[in-house]
Amino acid sequence: MTSTVPTAVQHTDAQPPITMFGPDFPYAYDDFLAHPAGLGQVPATEHGTEVAVIGGGLSGVVAAYELMKMGLKPVLYEADRLGGRLRTVGFEGCDPGLSAEMGAMRFPPSSTALQHYVDLVGLTTRPFPNPLAPGTPSTVVDLKGESHYAETIDDLPQVYRDVMDAWNACLAEGADFAAMNRAMRERDVPKIREIWARLVEQLDNQTFYGFLCASEAFRSFRHREIFGQVGFGTGGWDTDFPNSILEILRVVYSEADDHHRGIVEGSQQLPLRLWERAPEKIVHWPQGTSLASLHEGGHRPAVTRLNRTAGNGITVTDASGDIRTYRAAIFTAQSWMLLSKIACDDGLFPIDHWTAIERTHYMESSKLFVPVDRPFWLDKDEVTGRDTMSMTLTDRMTRGTYLLDDGPDRPAVICLSYTWCDDSLKWLPLSANERMEVMLNSLGEIYPNVDIRSHVIGNPVTVSWENEPYFMGAFKANLPGHYRYQRRLFTHFMQDRLPADKRGIFLAGDDISWTAGWAEGAVQTALNAVWGVMHHLGGASDAANPGPGDVYDDIAPVELPED
Repeated sequence: MTSTVPTAVQHTDAQPPITMFGPDFPYAYDDFLAHPAGLGQVPATEHGTEVAVIGGGLSGVVAAYELMKMGLKPVLYEADRLGGRLRTVGFEGCDPGLSAEMGAMRFPPSSTALQHYVDLVGLTTRPFPNPLAPGTPSTVVDLKGESHYAETIDDLPQVYRDVMDAWNACLAEGADFAAMNRAMRERDVPKIREIWARLVEQLDNQTFYGFLCASEAFRSFRHREIFGQVGFGTGGWDTDFPNSILEILRVVYSEADDHHRGIVEGSQQLPLRLWERAPEKIVHWPQGTSLASLHEGGHRPAVTRLNRTAGNGITVTDASGDIRTYRAAIFTAQSWMLLSKIACDDGLFPIDHWTAIERTHYMESSKLFVPVDRPFWLDKDEVTGRDTMSMTLTDRMTRGTYLLDDGPDRPAVICLSYTWCDDSLKWLPLSANERMEVMLNSLGEIYPNVDIRSHVIGNPVTVSWENEPYFMGAFKANLPGHYRYQRRLFTHFMQDRLPADKRGIFLAGDDISWTAGWAEGAVQTALNAVWGVMHHLGGASDAANPGPGDVYDDIAPVELPED
């Protein structure tokens, strides 16, 4: 197991893998993508029709790529750089092979739709050094000034195993975990829907912390405190304690927090390579056509205005002053942009959808990386025989420290700190160098005999996603009572029941995903939107490969009453 506190079901290689990313909409996107019939087609009369795609993150690039394959002409708008929260940066003056993942940096095997595109563009992955993961040489847990060195969870004091047992019991008692895990592995849609419908009704108003407190297994405050600081999978989860427990269950059911892998060439290479890739199978366009070739001179700049015009057109004004009208558009950018940076007609969406967009809750997140001369942390302490430094979880300001290398004789990278929410906000007023000094001082208390600074070979790079003007946060995370809002946004691609003057613009991206904060959700919502555009323009999926909209009535997310 990769988890500091493992999940309730101990699975083996003989069991079917988890391949669906969440119980709300149990649709096999991986099968949809792999089918030889393709995703569908539009009438020949629509070939070459322009479709606006707003936002050049992974969701936007995937949507544009699949629209192009159908013979449509995506016109992509991006305010900054391609990649969105897949942002890989280098270190000035250092080995160009050194890089830092400022956004997404670890991906679970259950992200099977994402993996389709990773394989398609020829990227490679390797295990990510999460706490106590098999590929992580060692982990140090430092709480309340006391440090524990571990290579497996059995090396930690008994209280950590007690916390693990409490979490397992909490999931078993309150979330029917074993039955859901089995149903998802077997793709037993009726069982998934039966369990999840009951839990949504019971737990929509419950916080993560309230869920723990309701369990007899977590009656100990000390256990809840340790769980919040150490957590499971990627580390402490106390910053998620105010969020809806449904968000957490989506993660653990789909094993999204386990067995992570990083992309060797850098996560941003996924959208960049997809942008340049010429598909083998393509309709209307000549062989060799790519998104890059369709956007001679580059993608369009930031969108500044969206409004509806006669004939239910979607009219887009960009930062250059260019005005174009489309019959269909996909919006994949951060949804709050529609409330602030983009002037919008109220008529773009039904009022209930505007409410859902406004109520979207975002998690803050900060990271800081430094380049170092070599992976010195693998040196053995002459007295203890232990690694000089370890992947570190702590209640100090750094919270999580990750050690990343390409071999013993090569320069390496340390993520000195990765934090969320209130922990992230503490860094916001500080410059990169100020942040680094605080972090090094904090880690110096844990490793008093290690001179980290002497190994640093370049300037730090940092990000606070809440301060990024086109993102305003790291990822969506629903609060209690937000299920209805998320359902409206996710199901927006099903537009037949909307008035004609509310159709034609489709929402996609992290904000729209049921399981936000993971790139898989960006891919899945992009595919939903592609199906929506295809259907809107009179096209259809092949009968042998029904799309998400074709099977919607059978797997639609449970609908809670409004009154």
